[in-house]
Amino acid sequence: MPAPIPQQISRILPKFQNVAQTNHYQVHFAMPSKGSLASFLRSKGVDVRFQLEDVGLLCSAASLPGSALATVNTVGDYQGVVERFAHTRNFTQISLDFYVDNEYKSLKFLEHWMEYISGASQPNQTEDSYYFRMRYPESYKSNETKIIKFERNYRQFIEYKFRGLFPISLNSIRVSYEGAQVLKATCNFSYDRYIAGETTSYAMDKGIAFNEVNAYNQRHPSKYLNSTLFKASSTQDTIITSNLTQSRTTAHRKESSANPLTGTEARDYLLNQGMSQTILEGLNDIEAGRNRN
Repeated sequence: MPAPIPQQISRILPKFQNVAQTNHYQVHFAMPSKGSLASFLRSKGVDVRFQLEDVGLLCSAASLPGSALATVNTVGDYQGVVERFAHTRNFTQISLDFYVDNEYKSLKFLEHWMEYISGASQPNQTEDSYYFRMRYPESYKSNETKIIKFERNYRQFIEYKFRGLFPISLNSIRVSYEGAQVLKATCNFSYDRYIAGETTSYAMDKGIAFNEVNAYNQRHPSKYLNSTLFKASSTQDTIITSNLTQSRTTAHRKESSANPLTGTEARDYLLNQGMSQTILEGLNDIEAGRNRN
């Protein structure tokens, strides 16, 4: 590797100015469709709008998820060498802090979600014979809860979608006569796994689901990212069909007098007219960015 070349501060400074900030994010909870968790929370005074919107706005601090790979050591394949291989991906718990409103709905949301998980042998909890009976996982695990980290312009963002999320512990909350402060509740959540990137059908149609870049699909159709993974994907004006034998994707659009050549026809025409491959790839990047915005 050659020695580093001195560069001007004006060329380096923009790289440090375009960094993400920590105070722009959104948390969105979604209750499981199976079971009666949503109705159980309503019976405790936590209405549906609070479950889906308000509790996410009251989340004062959140953690983007992380993961770790569990490994196993292998000895003996090569003399004197210990090799390590991954065998399991483990997902760490996330911690969320909530402002407690003066009606204590955010605290009730967490408390009674955990109460629903542990079940109940009878409605009257003061009975000596009361005991806990855990419910089935599909009735209390959320598969649609999301954390969206975005920037001030609301255009750059990254989305995390959790599968099998549920509260695993609610920390004790200290109150004191000294120095009145905003009451906060901290809850730790466990989940089976998370998905990095958008997962909507619109994102899949655009070829940008799971943090994939549409421009990459256009430049490297043989890799067939979303174009072949979701072959049945279609919209009203565009039907994308994949041909794995030819390793390319052809887009058929409605005819338009303003743009008679589309897809590979326009690309081949421009190449025959002498336009370089580099310019075409740059135009694809610009068009992909326009569609994304």
